[in-house]
Amino acid sequence: MKLMAFNGSPRKKGNTATMIEHALEGARGAGAEVELIHLYHLDFKGCSSCFACKRHGRREIGVCALKDDLQPVLERFREADALLLGTPVYYSCELACTRAFLERLQFPYLNYADYSKPHFPGKIATGLIYTMNVPESRLDELGYPSMFERTRANLARHFGSCELLLSTNTTQYSDYDKFETGFDKNDKARQRAEQFPRDLQAAKELGARLARGYQA
Repeated sequence: MKLMAFNGSPRKKGNTATMIEHALEGARGAGAEVELIHLYHLDFKGCSSCFACKRHGRREIGVCALKDDLQPVLERFREADALLLGTPVYYSCELACTRAFLERLQFPYLNYADYSKPHFPGKIATGLIYTMNVPESRLDELGYPSMFERTRANLARHFGSCELLLSTNTTQYSDYDKFETGFDKNDKARQRAEQFPRDLQAAKELGARLARGYQA
């Protein structure tokens, strides 16, 4: 089976990428072939609202008409058996390139004639990883859970299932004395040493579950 993973962070070695790498380690251990795409380094845009994917008589169902770096990736995705998407939270939502990717990935599979029957050919397991600077205790205050659930539910609607994994209170800076911050650097150091390894283990286990495939 093949798992396609997408890193929505501009960093290839940051918190999100590290979570994804551990998930892919778990997937490989369960026998999956994996492919990792760094979205931030592709030249693409979000949906252009051309509605080519909704036109009667279109040659292919579930295909975005835009021609850019994302097009061949989306074509390969049609043959994938599992999907993993990781993104940091920037300014209270997913990173901009992650939102653009989600539009391009999902909208062609949205069946306007019957929302309960997506155009994606089959059911696959999907996983969604969020990393964020804020601690878990502030998620409700900031309204994050509804955002997480909206994206998770949309992925599940289109592809059959989606599992959510959060990594909170992550470290942003290597040296907190050099940058503005409202967080205690010692608390961040403790989190990095104590909680982040547990998050990485959870990511590894998620990858293994995705490799085992779709569960209704």
